[in-house]
Amino acid sequence: MFGCIVAGRLIQTNLQQVDVNKYIFEIPEAITINHIVVFLLGTIPFEPGYAASVHFLWPGGEQGWKLLGMLSNEKPSAIFRLRGNVIPGTTLNTSNPFSSKLLNYNGDEMSMDVGSTPSTSTSVTATLGISIEPISMVESQMSMLSNQNATMSQFSGVNPETIAFNILKNLYNYVTSFAQTSTPFGSHVIGSGNSFISVKVFQDWYDLFSRKIKMDPNIVLKRD
Repeated sequence: MFGCIVAGRLIQTNLQQVDVNKYIFEIPEAITINHIVVFLLGTIPFEPGYAASVHFLWPGGEQGWKLLGMLSNEKPSAIFRLRGNVIPGTTLNTSNPFSSKLLNYNGDEMSMDVGSTPSTSTSVTATLGISIEPISMVESQMSMLSNQNATMSQFSGVNPETIAFNILKNLYNYVTSFAQTSTPFGSHVIGSGNSFISVKVFQDWYDLFSRKIKMDPNIVLKRD
């Protein structure tokens, strides 16, 4: 149903099914990969309303599966640049959409390790995963990927000092707004005066700031 070509190599059709709607290719000598092409085979495409998300897993699995893109009836092939992007380890989508079991010819399950110990030699074998899903789910994943890429692009070249300063300023402004002159149980002195705050204020700040970052990662670049 699917084929893939690592640039400069022969076509691969050694597709393995690991679940009802999930497939993998094992890519040998992964350290030498620059680009990879993934495409549909045959004349019968996806059923109406379905598409496929394409993922990549670098050996070791510490960073998880990286969402590369999608295939659909309107886009039956795609080329992805891996060198400098996901080879080796970069920011990855850490959800694991693929099963670790494969049915053998007798119908029994056999273990399949898709996250072996990483190595710098050319013998490293990576894994390409293809998951067939409702097209709405695939498009939602692609939208999230686009947002992540846009955010990473905005952060590129940003001075880390600016981010650290804005986080600390937000923390200071938040906790000092709860300062008291009395000494509540479990409080800590803040500053050099006689102001006190409850330790719980720090946890409340962390929870609130985490939610804000999820809604708008650029908040760490904004000055009040």
